[in-house]
Amino acid sequence: MADSFMSRYPIVSDMPYQKRRNWNYETGCVLTVCERLWRLTGDQRYFDYIRSNVDIFVREDGTIDTYNLNEYNVDQINQGKALFVLHEQTGEKKYREAIELLMNQMRSHPRTSEGGLWHKKIYPYQMWLDGVYMTSPFLAAYAVAHNEPEWFDDVANEILLMEKRSRDPKTGLLYHGWDESREQLWADKVTGLSSQFWSRAVGWFMMAVVDVLDLLPITHPKRGEIVGIFYRLAEAIVKVQDQESGMWYQVLDQGDRAGNYLEASGSSMFVYALAKGARHGYLGSGELEAARRGFEGLLNRCVSTAPDGGLQLEHICSVAGLGNKPYRYGTYEYYVGEPTRTDDPKGVAPFIMAAMEIEATAKQE
Repeated sequence: MADSFMSRYPIVSDMPYQKRRNWNYETGCVLTVCERLWRLTGDQRYFDYIRSNVDIFVREDGTIDTYNLNEYNVDQINQGKALFVLHEQTGEKKYREAIELLMNQMRSHPRTSEGGLWHKKIYPYQMWLDGVYMTSPFLAAYAVAHNEPEWFDDVANEILLMEKRSRDPKTGLLYHGWDESREQLWADKVTGLSSQFWSRAVGWFMMAVVDVLDLLPITHPKRGEIVGIFYRLAEAIVKVQDQESGMWYQVLDQGDRAGNYLEASGSSMFVYALAKGARHGYLGSGELEAARRGFEGLLNRCVSTAPDGGLQLEHICSVAGLGNKPYRYGTYEYYVGEPTRTDDPKGVAPFIMAAMEIEATAKQE
């Protein structure tokens, strides 16, 4: 799947649906996968793909073409994860400078009254599940690489606060967004929460937590609490798994409602997080079995042969958000009404990570 994608799209941000070539979180997802494939296989092609997709943006002085710090957009941090391996392997100063540029955003990023990162400057006082994946693994990697452990505290706070604010006590699932100001039309006037459990949003959060646990010190005082959050969310996710297909629906808890569909990106994220969680001992055999059923569902329903003879992934929600123009109210009809795509990086990258974890658990047995 990775080789098919790389040959089809040498520059990720030049994919047909992109409006322009730009530094973006979707490219970051693909480059994260390529780093893991490179470390697993030693195949230089994966490293070269990372470098070529980063070097078209990172200038010699460490500034990043198309990136604007003053947008204060958490999505822009995700592609920065690739900078760590490039600096580690090449020693080139520009990669370190680019990391520091992104960290300057994090140091001055606007926050809620409890210290949670705003999703974007244009989304004031709002935290979205997506944003935890965009920032927390990057910040944890920075804490390790530059021996600044205080960033672990910031990461832990972000995860704990997002779960505290977005969790539904009845189902254990997490709502997509939270508005501290309660001003947004999509936000409940009492809780500040959006109204639906969108699969990919929950998937972003699950991937963020299981990846942060790779880096968070065993001795960190909040580590046990974070493992607990991951465990109880995994339990909630398994409960809403579609028994026939093994996949998960676009709106997680409403599989029998008209318009809902089995969605590839959220399903891939859950397979990845459940399998990796089981492999590391955070979860048990039941969650691993759920991951394997989910992966079989993806293979049976979403993987197909592309016109060029390679593999492709179908049934990926193109995009979903809250607010902005035209205004997105976050209703059930909104989430199931967004178009789907084939080969979207937000689905392909988690699918490849899921495949790697499923293979790793098989080798572990």
